[in-house]
Amino acid sequence: MKYDYKSAGKKGNKGNKAPKKSNAFEETKEIKAPKARDNRRNKVDRFVDETFEIDENVLFGRNSVMEALKGTREIDKIFVQKGEKEGSVIKILSLARSKGVVVQEVEKAKLDELTGREKHQGVLAYVAAHEYASVDEILEEARAKGEQPFVVILDNIQDPHNLGAIIRTAHNAGAHGVIIPKRRAVGLTGTVSKSSAGALEYMKVAKVSNIVQTIRELKEQGLWIACADMDGKTLYEEELTGPIGIVVGSEGEGVSKLTKDNCDYIVSVPMYGKVTSLNASVAASLMVYEVVRQRNFK
Repeated sequence: MKYDYKSAGKKGNKGNKAPKKSNAFEETKEIKAPKARDNRRNKVDRFVDETFEIDENVLFGRNSVMEALKGTREIDKIFVQKGEKEGSVIKILSLARSKGVVVQEVEKAKLDELTGREKHQGVLAYVAAHEYASVDEILEEARAKGEQPFVVILDNIQDPHNLGAIIRTAHNAGAHGVIIPKRRAVGLTGTVSKSSAGALEYMKVAKVSNIVQTIRELKEQGLWIACADMDGKTLYEEELTGPIGIVVGSEGEGVSKLTKDNCDYIVSVPMYGKVTSLNASVAASLMVYEVVRQRNFK
């Protein structure tokens, strides 16, 4: 059930109007359906995430990864050795596609590094350290508490320590959930869990295929979306009360242009030093606690 928070008392003097409703959250195809007799169709994502980290939430070996896919465990991504597209690997690719799991192709040397040179059989999987929630579950938590929705949307955060710190801050600030993208971003690894200092156990985190489409859906439900960017209006001059989503970009490139274009308004943190940038988790903390200040201490 959808509830339009904007039409239920929020001042309508900001930003763009919400776009027309789409049918559903957009699901993007991560890999093409593999066929045993045509290996050219066993395509995987050529993008290689450089944020590799040895983590306790790693499975390797074809049987281990296959059984994890058959079970109920949340899998963030699978790495397949370049050139491995025969036999049981084909079955792994097919099952991963059916479950919407991202698959990336990497060199054997990288798999050797990640597994401590154990026998990996050309396949490795990152298993989520915590179960993901849905966007609807995040909004439902706000409704159940009788509160205006407050979500933090992360555009391609790749450092697990930053993600953990943001989850910790969001929880303590009273946010109802954090939304992260499925691709080109870190998932809920063991390092993220540790960096959150236990907050991950209490904070709902949704992983979506398309951040832009998710933002459009949230706007349809009445949320105002504020994007953090250096070119925006000063954070303290903008109204951040009411149902709101805060968008924070990646450590290196910030918020993508397409994501920025779909936000209602852009805000910036004032800078007075010579280094005009902030760590992603610090920027998120400043944004989130300005929402807290405006909601509770005006």
